[in-house]
Amino acid sequence: MAKAILKFIRVSPIKARLIAREVQGMNAEYAIASLQFTPNKAAGIISKVIASAVANAGLDPVDAVITSARVDKGPVLKRFTPRARGSASPKHKPTAHIMIEVAAATKGDK
Repeated sequence: MAKAILKFIRVSPIKARLIAREVQGMNAEYAIASLQFTPNKAAGIISKVIASAVANAGLDPVDAVITSARVDKGPVLKRFTPRARGSASPKHKPTAHIMIEVAAATKGDK
């Protein structure tokens, strides 16, 4: 079992979790192929983390299964937008930590 962690990514953890839940338990090659056609910023990022985890394991993507896909909340960047009459409104820019674990596939997983 090997893992890859990507921290402080400028993507909403709520939106990234939707993608991570889809690929959990999938074959790594199938997951990367399906994420290529997902129109979401987080999909491209998670696809690269999966490829990194497979490389860390020293496996072929065909022989790897995603055992765990976790997206944790990172720090929030706080910015301000100018508004009318000299006031300002806060803007919150969330970040996320993405962790993917892969393992070698058994006969039943393929």
